[in-house]
Amino acid sequence: MLKSLHIRNYVLIDELDIRFDDGFSVITGETGAGKSIILGALSLVLGERADSKSIRTGSDKCVIEAVFDVSSYHLESFFDENDLAYEAQECIFRRELFSTGKSRAFINDSPASLSVIKNLGARLIDVHSQHRNLLLADERFQLNVVDIMAQTALHLSDYGKAYDRYLSICKAFEELQEKARNMKNEEDYIRFQYEELISAKLQSGEQEKLEQEQEILLHAEEIKAALYKVTELLIGDHFPVVGSLKDALTSVEQLSSCFPKAIDIAERLRSAYLDLNDLSSETNRLKDHVEFNPERLATVNERVDLLYSLQQKRRVGSVEELIAICDRYSAQLATIDSFDETIEALAQKKRNTYRSLVQMAQEISVLRKKTAETVEKQITDSMILLGAPNTRFKLSFTPKPEPAYNGMDEVNFLFAANKNEQLKPVSQTASGGEISRLMMCIKSMIAGRSTLPSIIFDEIDAGVSGEIADKMAGIMQDLGTKMQVITITHLPQIAAGCSTHYFVYKEDTPERTLTHIRRLTDTERIDEIARLLSGSEKTQAAYDNAKALLRLS
Repeated sequence: MLKSLHIRNYVLIDELDIRFDDGFSVITGETGAGKSIILGALSLVLGERADSKSIRTGSDKCVIEAVFDVSSYHLESFFDENDLAYEAQECIFRRELFSTGKSRAFINDSPASLSVIKNLGARLIDVHSQHRNLLLADERFQLNVVDIMAQTALHLSDYGKAYDRYLSICKAFEELQEKARNMKNEEDYIRFQYEELISAKLQSGEQEKLEQEQEILLHAEEIKAALYKVTELLIGDHFPVVGSLKDALTSVEQLSSCFPKAIDIAERLRSAYLDLNDLSSETNRLKDHVEFNPERLATVNERVDLLYSLQQKRRVGSVEELIAICDRYSAQLATIDSFDETIEALAQKKRNTYRSLVQMAQEISVLRKKTAETVEKQITDSMILLGAPNTRFKLSFTPKPEPAYNGMDEVNFLFAANKNEQLKPVSQTASGGEISRLMMCIKSMIAGRSTLPSIIFDEIDAGVSGEIADKMAGIMQDLGTKMQVITITHLPQIAAGCSTHYFVYKEDTPERTLTHIRRLTDTERIDEIARLLSGSEKTQAAYDNAKALLRLS
């Protein structure tokens, strides 16, 4: 339940603290005194859109704080899911508006988004302002009323998850078909490119080897001549280096017995001799293998030109990149070839999910239709109680052609207030007073099925008076035994039925006009109800009538 509301620097309010009780409370006051301002502040702290114009003139910041008793409502999981600080007894909503246009919102001093605040607020209080009577003509509201009475919440939760899955599958199916169409259009191009690359028989690393071979073939004569010269210098007939090193080694080895340093010199000469002797063998072999081969050069040139051409066409710089492109084309072709099978598999999944979704919707529809008679009887009986003895009220169900987010039912409230009058949708036949009474009946009916702790009525009694107002007060009193009910009213019959009475008034100061609220004493209640009965000039008859309404002697 709502325990308290603190408002500072909001519109005409300088600072206001209101403490609320459980049961049935009313708020009264002169027209324009600021009752709707207080309601607006509460709506703001519960997540409604902020407007810097709401800040009291001359102030830089507006603060609104609402405290709820949540000890009986098991909301810990909600707080955990939304990473909010949880207090088992109280929940504090706070909204701060700044003249700069910025605003901040908190739940138990933890920053919170407006969507989270609205979601939590909807679990704690229902603020029913006059304009919400228009909801009575809204098919979504009508269906929600039926669902509350039919207790379909768990079924709808499972259905909603299934519906989201179905939409996801439908989207994936459409995207797959679109992708298939696009790739089918590109298939000839992709297949041509793939076959061109496959026919090239690309090998990783071959380009570097071919380019090296190409260089050797182009300079074969130069290479062969140089190798021949090196071989001749090392082992030829005229002053061969290898032979000279061997002679030098033999001479030095003979000195080793008498010249110790000769041992080191001999080792170095032996190493040089062995290296150059081995080198001479290699150059001699290489010179015999290097031959100018114009046929092989032409083959290599042709292959290198092909690789360069393929790379240039695809704007890459290596054979490895061409191989990667070829692999990608191969995968795309495999995907294209398997599209029909993949599409059919997804289509089957879509059909199965659809059948399951329709079955769930039909189960929900059965629950809704089972409760229709109960809803019709309760609304009709309540409307008769509220002075509409000829009321007829029916629920009209129309199946939707396809599943929607809330099932496959369209529900319409049909209403007739007079004998022999044709049943028509509420929006086409009910007067303002009848709509107010219908909303009261509906709110009263669903209060017993919902776990909502608090409800605020903002002049739901518009368009009714006299005996009907007295009966509406009785309904509110009964509601007050099940939940906290706060009603803003101008009717003395309803004001007299409450357990707690608040009075909103304006005060003119030299600087500004301010709105205040106070809880009335029993004596003050008599005075206020007399005002509601007779206006500003209260008569003795009004006082007597007020006492009678309050059941005072």
